[in-house]
Amino acid sequence: MTQARSQLVSTDAPGTYHCVQRCVRRAFLCGVDGYSGQNFEHRKPWIEQRLSLVAECFAAAIHAYAVMSNHLHVVVHMDPGVALLWTDVEVAERWVRLFPPREPTDAAHTLKVERLLADPDRLAVLRQRLGNLSWLMKCLVEPIARRANAEDGCKGRFWEGRFKAQRLCDERAVLAAMVYVDLNPVRAGMASRLEACHHTSVAIRLRSSPDAFAAPLAPVAGALAMCLPIRTGDYLELVAWTGRQVHRGKRGRLRQDAPKILKHWEASPARWHTRVLAIGSGYWRVVGEVQDLKAWAERIGQRWLKGMRLAAALAQPS
Repeated sequence: MTQARSQLVSTDAPGTYHCVQRCVRRAFLCGVDGYSGQNFEHRKPWIEQRLSLVAECFAAAIHAYAVMSNHLHVVVHMDPGVALLWTDVEVAERWVRLFPPREPTDAAHTLKVERLLADPDRLAVLRQRLGNLSWLMKCLVEPIARRANAEDGCKGRFWEGRFKAQRLCDERAVLAAMVYVDLNPVRAGMASRLEACHHTSVAIRLRSSPDAFAAPLAPVAGALAMCLPIRTGDYLELVAWTGRQVHRGKRGRLRQDAPKILKHWEASPARWHTRVLAIGSGYWRVVGEVQDLKAWAERIGQRWLKGMRLAAALAQPS
């Protein structure tokens, strides 16, 4: 049964989420449609450009993303408290960047900002929205739908009504979700190596300077400057190694040349492989340790959450 998003997503506290937004009927509206032969690959850069803009305007940090042919993955950290620290001018400017005036002139932009500044009640509402996950996803996907429908000369839905959201309770869950997202083209059989994983966050990191490889893993986009406790180079090595385990034709075959950094995050290579794949099917609403899932189940008034048994198994000694 569908439950309110507010039960899972905090509107007044920081949180990290893995979000999935699918096209209607899972149609290939962003890729090559095998039925009609139409090619919609040119829409993938639209989504990447819009994601970058939305991340800059919201109190958000994009840790990972993957634009696929019929769906979109995003691992995003939201911190509503940051939006409370912005000045009224910052809030107004960010909102006008998201919803610019019809006339693309500096005068029209300035006028719209001034009108927002003259309405404190409206600014308070916008400040709250700029720290809200649902509004981030709305501002991300709706303009793409309008642009695609205009291109196709049609009306109606482009995306499914609701996006799936998983709450990631700790850094290991965040890292596993990032690897899962970055390897989406590999699991789909669209790529056999990281360099071919186009329209993903790992493609951006591979294009970074050598100096960035030695730096802590930073978001690929967003207004929040927050890093994970792993170097970018180590993360890329971990993604590449994990990809060799999940590539089609190699499922279930775990190589022993696991990167050294893996020992910091997981007791065994096989367990890490299970943890990453579980992001897609082993868990549902919450990803974390057993105590995390129990706490969230109690918080939302449930006795059980999908993934509890898996989390218990992953917590067992090797």
